[in-house]
Amino acid sequence: MKKSNLAFLIIFSLVVVDQMVKVWIKTTMNLGESFPVLGNWFYIYFVENEGIAFGISFGKSMGKLLLSLLRIGIVSLLIYYLFSMIKKKKADGYVVIILSLIIAGAIGNIIDSMFYGMIWNYAPFLYGHVVDMFYFPLFLLPEWFPVWGGSYFFPAIFNVADACTTVGIFAIIIWNKKFFEDKKEKTIQNA
Repeated sequence: MKKSNLAFLIIFSLVVVDQMVKVWIKTTMNLGESFPVLGNWFYIYFVENEGIAFGISFGKSMGKLLLSLLRIGIVSLLIYYLFSMIKKKKADGYVVIILSLIIAGAIGNIIDSMFYGMIWNYAPFLYGHVVDMFYFPLFLLPEWFPVWGGSYFFPAIFNVADACTTVGIFAIIIWNKKFFEDKKEKTIQNA
């Protein structure tokens, strides 16, 4: 399979899955509603996030607009970077998969921000909220634990797009030597 086809297939498939899950949540649950999937360890919990990861927001409406435009700009650069690397034959399968995961995650959340406010009639273009639903309250941290004592170990509620981006970024961090080896080799060869 050509690497450009692989990238497109990964990105398209993950965006479709992400949007299908989000639309299912939006159309079958009320905001704040949840149900257990795996005992007390995994819940589907419908929340909306108007900011960055973990509900962090800044700058009210101007901040939301800037965040949406920044997301679009970054994903555009990533798409250009990935496909130019493929065209120059500088991207191995590993790089294609990792960057495709990150791009798919970004596109999935951009779609929410761009259109969900208009579709569900609560915000204009670029001001929509991101739908989150996966909640894993694995265990409570002891009260004496600094800063997070008394809260759950992993309190974040996230979606398929967030998972794609996170896995992609962690893969780059963990295998950064492999990810950046082409650049390092060229630098050494040119020296």
